[in-house]
Amino acid sequence: MSLSQSVVLRPAGPVQPLDRRVWGLSAVGVGGFALAGLYQLSGQRIGVPCLLHATTGLNCPLCGSTRMAAALLRGDLDAAWHFNPVILVLGPLLGVALGYQVLAWALESLRLVRLPRLSMSPRAADWLLKGVLVLLAVYGVARNLN
Repeated sequence: MSLSQSVVLRPAGPVQPLDRRVWGLSAVGVGGFALAGLYQLSGQRIGVPCLLHATTGLNCPLCGSTRMAAALLRGDLDAAWHFNPVILVLGPLLGVALGYQVLAWALESLRLVRLPRLSMSPRAADWLLKGVLVLLAVYGVARNLN
């Protein structure tokens, strides 16, 4: 990852748009926490069941994510770790990176300040994506061995 520019106060000129993947992943994150909040407020009656678990009894790498986020909203880190430790670690890392990108774009759009944007070469992004997918696949298999 590298920083693509320096800090500029009261920037002028065109604003570099955000990649649609940033918007999409941000929407998924916000939607996930909204679902977790609804799950928590409904007394754990409203949630999205995992189709893999419902049909096979196996846990996918994302199983427990809603319960994990609901536990985080309650401040119960121990329960959150129990429900899905991989997403508990990856989620905040991704959330901070995406949140920074959206914040930098918003501040620049309001002409307040231009912050350096995070950028990654296509090759690095490809390797990172493959690494996360392998991690999730290994975790998905390992959690079903018990």
